[in-house]
Amino acid sequence: MKRNKSLGKGLDALIKTEDESLGTMLKDKKVEEVIREVKNNPRITLWSMRAAAVLRYLKKTKPGFSISKEASTLIEKAIKDKYPDIWRLFSKLE
Repeated sequence: MKRNKSLGKGLDALIKTEDESLGTMLKDKKVEEVIREVKNNPRITLWSMRAAAVLRYLKKTKPGFSISKEASTLIEKAIKDKYPDIWRLFSKLE
């Protein structure tokens, strides 16, 4: 059973403060700002000689292989696994 950690800590623990509401509002504003930015330019640049070599090798040896599609799939999975809470903030981009 999940315990409510707010219990036994007084009203301040149960009632959200203005600072918490402001923090949520600022976070929401940052999320919307980032969404506007990525809708305008969704590209990222990576620097990895080994990764570039592997992907280019696959492009030359596998018909129909897409470097962009494979890189996107790999990066999205890694980011989703490492930062699941932040990943969920941008669920409307799917």
